[in-house]
Amino acid sequence: MEKVKNIRAARYANKFVCETEPGLTATQLMLYNHDLKPVEPERRQWGAWNFVGFWVADSFNINTWMISSSAIVDGLSWWQSWICVWLGYSIAGAFVCTTGRIGATYHISFPVVSRSSFGIWGALWPVFNRAAMACIWYGVQAWIGGTCVYLMIRSIWSNWREQDERGGIPNGIPNSGTNTVAFASFLLFWAGSLPAIWFPVEKIRHLFTVKAYFVPTAGIAFFIWAIVRAKGLGPIVHQPGTKHGSELGWLMVRSTMNSIANFAALIINDPDFARFARKPRDALWSQLITIPLGFAVTCFIGIIVSSSSSVIFGQAIWNPLDLLSFFLDEGGSAQRFGVFIIAFAFTLAQLGTNIAANSVSAGTDMTALAPRFINIRRGGYICALVGLVMCPWHLLKDTNSFTTYLSAYSVFLSSIAGVIVSDYYFVRRGYLEAKELYSGKKTGPYYFTWGIHWRGYTAYIAGILINVVGFAGAVGRKVPIGAQRIYDLNYFCGFIIAAAVYWVLCKTSPVPATSKTWLEVGDEIHDLSVAYHSDGSTDEMGIHGDEEMGAGNGKGLQRGSDEEVSAKHL
Repeated sequence: MEKVKNIRAARYANKFVCETEPGLTATQLMLYNHDLKPVEPERRQWGAWNFVGFWVADSFNINTWMISSSAIVDGLSWWQSWICVWLGYSIAGAFVCTTGRIGATYHISFPVVSRSSFGIWGALWPVFNRAAMACIWYGVQAWIGGTCVYLMIRSIWSNWREQDERGGIPNGIPNSGTNTVAFASFLLFWAGSLPAIWFPVEKIRHLFTVKAYFVPTAGIAFFIWAIVRAKGLGPIVHQPGTKHGSELGWLMVRSTMNSIANFAALIINDPDFARFARKPRDALWSQLITIPLGFAVTCFIGIIVSSSSSVIFGQAIWNPLDLLSFFLDEGGSAQRFGVFIIAFAFTLAQLGTNIAANSVSAGTDMTALAPRFINIRRGGYICALVGLVMCPWHLLKDTNSFTTYLSAYSVFLSSIAGVIVSDYYFVRRGYLEAKELYSGKKTGPYYFTWGIHWRGYTAYIAGILINVVGFAGAVGRKVPIGAQRIYDLNYFCGFIIAAAVYWVLCKTSPVPATSKTWLEVGDEIHDLSVAYHSDGSTDEMGIHGDEEMGAGNGKGLQRGSDEEVSAKHL
């Protein structure tokens, strides 16, 4: 009877096993499934215009709308703040293309990319790190999306608000940190997001295409509406900056870094999408141009609308949702209709941003953490569940503190990016053995010591330590001015230190599978097979022809006349 129960339990468990390749060892089943393998040609469906639509869609969100507000409040003029936006997002776009090229060339996601620089098992820590933050951000962005839904419902039903002397809905959940109306709106947005998680990543591009047309159009309509109501651009565009000299310079530096920090997760996230590119160049110019252009235009609209609000309501309202709420308070069917359309556009914007930056990222990461039972779809739903049960309204009670700690998190992500970029571009010169990224063999080139790459972790910690003292100053401790200045450049400092330390360590203590000349062989991957033969060897790379991929021995890899690439492991 016990044996029968065990058989039934095994059959039941097998129903939840993810799609994988037959013949894999127990170790490989912890490293591989369908969503982790290199994307085969038929699933490479993202062209250059899909990436343009993706970033145009992503740029029109509430965070971007408000990105210039803190700088202007701190003393920059609108055009000084806007220069910081252009500069910051141009740099961020370059970083995105740098990491995205790895995914677009080898068609692998961030968790797999990180195995070459952190080790087969060592990669689990940065992957877990990013998955946890993606879940937290999912809840926060969903809460903001719930506010958009609240405005949509209130524009139809004016009584949809917390109860006051004018009426409204009684709060049925006292002492919870929120109220019935806000929670119900959040729950509607959260539930409405679930169908979007179902679609595979190569198909979700259609959501961003729709968003790229509709949301910017609504944003421009909001822009024109505000200017017409104010009968001009408002006083903010005529307001001079109040900072001068070095104070002005460092404020502009911090504002520029804020734009980059806003992109810290997306920089290491880009291979998750770029791996679906038809060709590597499809993920290059489309991202490099669209990112600064899209985000700068959105910030400019936010500046002008907020400037106009100073005339309309007597105060600068930087949050577009607050401004829409003011319009609703004025009443009128035409205004309610306008608010509904714009709130719907912001709802769609939040949905797209949450899918792109959070659910896909978390799903991809969780796939790497438990590939036997979690794929991207299941990981996305786990992310959504965590975003619900974490009660995000508690995190947003103290917005300044929450923002400070989230911005500081870019320090950790910059170190991860620095190690990965240094590994791919300066140590390996574009050469990766894709098959070995799924091998748990101790003789594999990416196994290192107990599956952990000590050079990668040393560099990662060095990139964090350079910013630790400055972070203490950011949260209220008294620290030397030099530490503050280093922290003002936190992303650059973390990235550069981590990249430099990694390169030095790999030069003094060489690693296997490298090339002295630039050698990207990702175009030779068609349908990767990673299963071992019965003699313990593996099949070739799943490429057409008889090419053999070997590990570099530090003397450079050569191609013979028969298109063979060979070398030996160190």
